[in-house]
Amino acid sequence: MPSDRDYMAQALDLARKGEGTTSPNPMVGAVVVREGVVVGRGFHERAGGPHAEIAALREAGERARGATLYVTLEPCNHTGRTGPCTEAVLAAGVARVVAAMRDPNPLAGGGLERLAAEGVTVSSGLMEAEARRLNEAFISFVTKKRPFILLKAAATLDGRIATRTGDSKWITGPEARAHAHRVRRALDAILVGVGTVLADDPTLTARAPGLSAKNPVRVILDTRLSTPPGSALLRSASESAIWIFCGGDFPQERREALESAGAEVIPAGCDASGRVDLRRVMEILARRSVLSLLVEGGSRVHAAFLAARLADKVHFYLAPKILGGDDGKPVFAGPGPERIADCPELSDVSVHRFGPDIMIEGYFNNPLAKVREPD
Repeated sequence: MPSDRDYMAQALDLARKGEGTTSPNPMVGAVVVREGVVVGRGFHERAGGPHAEIAALREAGERARGATLYVTLEPCNHTGRTGPCTEAVLAAGVARVVAAMRDPNPLAGGGLERLAAEGVTVSSGLMEAEARRLNEAFISFVTKKRPFILLKAAATLDGRIATRTGDSKWITGPEARAHAHRVRRALDAILVGVGTVLADDPTLTARAPGLSAKNPVRVILDTRLSTPPGSALLRSASESAIWIFCGGDFPQERREALESAGAEVIPAGCDASGRVDLRRVMEILARRSVLSLLVEGGSRVHAAFLAARLADKVHFYLAPKILGGDDGKPVFAGPGPERIADCPELSDVSVHRFGPDIMIEGYFNNPLAKVREPD
């Protein structure tokens, strides 16, 4: 007979169906089980739509009375775009609720306490590590008040992202590039420096075979507004928003040209180095409900995020190629620490294979550090 863990695994699989469509809400899945039979399934499909519990309870109908509800995040206990899920659970007559994790949002938390006060048997912590990984961006946004930042690079084995001439097509193979595009689709925004725009003329859209089109917001760091209004990026302005962050001193005619081409120019000021202030940019993105940000470079942008200790996670794709020499473009540019002991260190590291390439995934701040035993 299936166990609690088996049913929670089903709920997590359902939650993953909301990848790329629920932000700024978390991905949530729910399963209703009565007498060993799954009678209701649901997941949160989009922000503003029914929550996973509501969808599962609707499918279960009267069969939810006396049943167990397995849900990846505790039922909300507040009124936002929708009503409290706790009240729907009580009205359905559910006898037991098993949640993978508590809601980190203080405005929505307290759902399990509300249910317990009404006589519902509750527990949490089952498969919490998996649930936290699924919603790492949401958790980071709620706790840090800024986007969850994924640093991504594709490099040769000797750490070069382009030749001395700037040629970078293609370092990795089609399998790795397809995965990178699926990641783009799942995150809210993608960021590059103007140097990447000038060198590669990218569109920064997501091309994920087999998945519906969903492009991230394109974010450009461009201190002096050097982005060409006729670039591929601006020609694709109808695909998704383009936000160009600049310093405080820029030619007004360039701003007008870029905004006429479809971009939004956002002055963010400069830091001590004279470049666009990253922390100010993160504050603005957070106010605009950007929960997750993919940073794709180039070298100096990567280095700036690393130096500012803003990166949360890395995806480094490594191809079985060696550029050789010391004149190619490195993943990071500029001065680094003087001692190995001062290097930022990754935790929870995993290695994935995509055709001939590998991808190293790791965290600067382990999102599983707060996992506890189930209660």
